[in-house]
Amino acid sequence: MAKNKKENGHLTELKIEPLSKKNWSKFLQLFGEKGACGNCWCMYFRLKKAAFDEGKHDDGNKGRMKELVWDNMPTGVIGLYDGEPVAWCAFAPREDFLKLENSRVHKRIDDEKVWSIPCFFIAKEYRRMGLSVAMLKGVIDYAKKNKIKIIEAYPTIPTQDKLPDAFAWIGLYKSFERAGFKIVDKTSKHRPMVRYYTSN
Repeated sequence: MAKNKKENGHLTELKIEPLSKKNWSKFLQLFGEKGACGNCWCMYFRLKKAAFDEGKHDDGNKGRMKELVWDNMPTGVIGLYDGEPVAWCAFAPREDFLKLENSRVHKRIDDEKVWSIPCFFIAKEYRRMGLSVAMLKGVIDYAKKNKIKIIEAYPTIPTQDKLPDAFAWIGLYKSFERAGFKIVDKTSKHRPMVRYYTSN
């Protein structure tokens, strides 16, 4: 691992790994007892509402995520700082996220094959250190290495100066802008669709 640095309160170096059986324990460590938030375990966008709500009990959503990982399905990437898991970014083919495919606001704008970033989770003590941008740059590098041509996301443009952490899980537009993403659809004024084309 590269030497870790912290400058002006920002983490400047981060190791990015796709979630796998090998680092599953790091994922559990990062998400903690609450499964990131309300026993979500990053299944919100992948399931119908009834199935997701049911999965909040008896580790249902956690079990479903584990099944995906054990089946070697792409689910997302973990950000490691000094060997410790500090951030998560969901990242998989758009069709794997049922809520996106059924969304009226964020419906497909073309027939291109895209991979989506529907959400983030950053450990509380590492927030406001520039991790979102670092994670996005890591995802871009990962996508290039794996010949993923289009990355798509649906971040928020806050209507107030300070957005509560609980509402930042879909990502802030300014972070995507800083990482080089461009708006491709503004059906939603405050939730634009953005893309990054890795082949450009």
